[in-house]
Amino acid sequence: MKLGKTSLLIAAGAVVSLLGLGAAHAQAQKRETITLRIASGHPVVNTYVNLLNTFFVPEVTRRVKERTPHTVNFIEGYGGSMVKLPDTLEGVQSGIIDLGAFCFCFEPSNLPLHAFQVMLPFGTMDAETSLKTARAVYDKVPYLSNVFEDKWGQKLLGIIADNGYNLGTTMPWKSVSDLKGVKLAGAGLNLKWLEYVGAVPVQGTLNEAYQGMQTGVYNGWIMFPSAWVNFKLYEQGKHYTEIGFGAITWHGLTVNKRRWDGLPKDVQAIIAEVAREYELRTGKVNKEDYPKQIAKLKELGTNVSSVPASVRIEWANSLAGWPQEQADALDKQGLPASQVLKITLEEAEKAGHKWPVRYRIR
Repeated sequence: MKLGKTSLLIAAGAVVSLLGLGAAHAQAQKRETITLRIASGHPVVNTYVNLLNTFFVPEVTRRVKERTPHTVNFIEGYGGSMVKLPDTLEGVQSGIIDLGAFCFCFEPSNLPLHAFQVMLPFGTMDAETSLKTARAVYDKVPYLSNVFEDKWGQKLLGIIADNGYNLGTTMPWKSVSDLKGVKLAGAGLNLKWLEYVGAVPVQGTLNEAYQGMQTGVYNGWIMFPSAWVNFKLYEQGKHYTEIGFGAITWHGLTVNKRRWDGLPKDVQAIIAEVAREYELRTGKVNKEDYPKQIAKLKELGTNVSSVPASVRIEWANSLAGWPQEQADALDKQGLPASQVLKITLEEAEKAGHKWPVRYRIR
């Protein structure tokens, strides 16, 4: 049977309509409302957590809405409301949370090499330079990123810079000998900075730092000025000494790998894009805030002082052999520690940093 032109046009139109309906249905199927749980054990007054709350979360939400058919809703949990400080790595791994930001200082057994800048104290006090140096090391040593996927079921989205570390105390001090026998707090590997000059190192966390000094558990903290201001540590530690241990990049933002793999590609691209901008912002904001926070401490009545170069050199000399000890111990575990420390030294020097004592790694 022959079909007339009109019948053919009607049939063709029906096919086009069906195809259109199919495409519309497929498009509707692709639209997703995505809920992501993001958390940190530190509270929002901490700089990197504040940037999660004020930059990362709203930027991902906005860009996904504007550039994709999807919607992202974040459930935020900071200050330990979803995961405690030492449990964030495992929280992301298990899927309790989808994204987590945390300090590698709380993972000395699981991520022992990721505190590599701490193994080289008296580095740059410029948070942007610290971040740039660390990023170069991560890019040259794939293990540092890959281990999160290979061993911990998550993807490293970005590294996070801290402000420059100094020493806040309840009493004044002028020389290294003044600190012998004094109980001082730190987090993870930076406790070694204290041990080598005869101080008594005490493991602590920012969340209990105020009470720790108030009750005499310890008499000071290795800490950056933003925490001394934001956690009101100046009320207990009225002396803040700029010794210049260095700005350390040893935090990270990770995402559960199974959750990541299930996200639409366009959403993945936006999260990765914003995460890198967030990474850079942690360096920029910490650098810009450092002098403001030092000024704020003075305004609040804190005795802010600086030590002469001779004190830094004496303290650095006490630690001169420690980086090699760390490298040897971690090399024996099959980790590329010597490689990482050598690259860190070289990249810091490329950026213009001069070490008070030049560490040597074989």
